[in-house]
Order: sequence, then C-alpha cells, then structure tokens
Amino acid sequence: MSLRFEAALSACTEDMVRELEIVLPNSDGAESRLHEAMHYAALAGGKRLRAFLVLQCASLFGVSRSSALRVAAAIELIHTYSLVHDDLPCMDDDDVRRGQPTVHIKYDQATAVLTGDALLTLAFEILGDESYQADPAIRARLVVAMAKAAGPQGMVAGQMIDLASEDVAEPNVQHITRLQQLKTGALIAVSCEAGAILGRASEHQFLALHAYAHDLGLAFQIVDDILDTEGDAEAMGKAVNKDSERGKATFVSVLGIERARTQARMLADQAAKHLEPFAEKADLLKDLANFVIERRN
Repeated sequence: MSLRFEAALSACTEDMVRELEIVLPNSDGAESRLHEAMHYAALAGGKRLRAFLVLQCASLFGVSRSSALRVAAAIELIHTYSLVHDDLPCMDDDDVRRGQPTVHIKYDQATAVLTGDALLTLAFEILGDESYQADPAIRARLVVAMAKAAGPQGMVAGQMIDLASEDVAEPNVQHITRLQQLKTGALIAVSCEAGAILGRASEHQFLALHAYAHDLGLAFQIVDDILDTEGDAEAMGKAVNKDSERGKATFVSVLGIERARTQARMLADQAAKHLEPFAEKADLLKDLANFVIERRN
C-alpha cells in the first residue's frame, strides 16, 4: 500500500468523523437515547471505504470536497443502518461489531431498530438538502440512485436472499454472486456512481466507474468470506466462522480458499483496468483495489 494511499484513506476517515458529527442530531430531551445510539453506531470506526469511493470518484471531475463529503456521510449512514439491523437477533444475531458491543446489546433491540430507521431516513434528508448541491436535478438523481441501491432491488433484497441461502441445498457461484452484488455490491457501486453524478460524468465515464465498482465489490466480498474463515476475531472486530456454522453459502464454501483467493486477485486487477480512461487521476482508486484484497480486517 503506497504512502499516498495511506494518507488519503486516513484523511478520509478523519474528515468523515467530523462530517458525521456535524450531521448527526444531538438532544438532551426524551429522544436523547436514540441520538446517543446513532452516534455510537455511526462513529464506531470502520474502514470508510464507501466514503473514500465517493470522494475519489468525485475528485476525478473536480467536485468540491465539501459537497462530496456530505454525500459520503449519507452513504455511511445508510451503511451503518444496514449493519445495525443485520446484527439483530432476527437477522445475523451478532454481539460484536467494529470491536464493540452491537447496538442491540449496548442498548436494546427496540432502540437498535429505531436507530437503523433514523440513520436511513437522515441519509435521505441530507441528500435532499440544497446546502451541498444547488442543482435539484443532481440531488434527485442521487436520491433515486441511493434508494435503488439500498432498497428492494438492492441491499435489502440481498439481505433477504442471504437469509434464505441457509436453506439452499446446493448453492452455486451464480447464486452467491447475485446475493453479494445486491447485499454488498449495490452500496459500493452507488458510492462510485454518486461521485460521477456530482461530477456530471459522461455516459462512458459513468459506465467505467460502474464496472470498476462491480468488480471491486465482488473482490471485497470474496476477501470477507476468506477472512471469515481464516481471520482473527480481535483483528476483525467481530465474530468469525459464523457463516460456516450457520451453513451459509459463501464464495469460500463453493470455490475453496485458493480458488477464491485467485478470483479476488483477478477481479481487483480487472477493476483497475476499468479506470484506464482516467489515467493517473485514478491511481488512488487503483490502490484501493489492491488494498481490498490485501486487507486483514
């Protein structure tokens, strides 16, 4: 990982914390428990890769960092909402996330449900606010793109397929690929698309970033499956081996470790090639593709 990439990712993380602290609500009234839980979930750390994608894709087109940060914050809130709900006993039933108790363990299940609801709706409030983007057409495109990525044709659909996959007798790569394209890949794809929308990208540029995100998202999930099998719970900040214990279909369970590793590398290389139209301006996005498959958490 290059020093330039490390510095850019670190700057993104720091900027994202500041931005989230600005947009998250604070109250000492009767609703303060909800607001406290929202802060707890959204500021718990994480790699902020989706935010990084928004910032870097927007920078390809000279979009101001402040505008891109506001959109990145909205995506991070949607991602956090999905984690809060995924961790619930009725979903994946996890007790630890990002090295700390999950929201329903720290607070309670009802608060966790409301926290996820609040984070999701706050994200769309942010996207509709003209303070970061004066053009209503751009804001409308972002809202629609985000809704598609997060909703019944995207992330939520992927979660439903994931829950049902425990009962699939003989899962195949096509089944798992579709599952992950929706559950994980849709939000990664819209992170890149958001930068392109902000930058009024041409159709050719938009498609190039979409193809990059498609391959990056699959590589990311394959590595996640590998780490769930081989990773260390302390380094991961969450439980490992849960998918195999529950009999869930994963890339590793179908391909095996070595084939999965090879596939992840091929996808990362392919993702980088999609960025050729942007030349050296996309170097940090190429570095991200390598980071995704070399990470240990």
